[in-house]
Amino acid sequence: MDRFALILVIVGALNWALIALFQFDLVASLFGGQGAFLSRVVYGLVGLAGLYCISLLFRDRNIVAE
Repeated sequence: MDRFALILVIVGALNWALIALFQFDLVASLFGGQGAFLSRVVYGLVGLAGLYCISLLFRDRNIVAE
């Protein structure tokens, strides 16, 4: 689940970079515009993945120093 969420967050970040640099929304262009159902699903999944990834900041990881 962590990897899937991270992949979606990366997709969202790259989409925002494209919007900022080139005024090009890749998700909207692939799925029929910002208001299209599939685009809204992708935007929603990216948002939920971002919320999920907040939990990664607070997880206790056992790091073994060698």
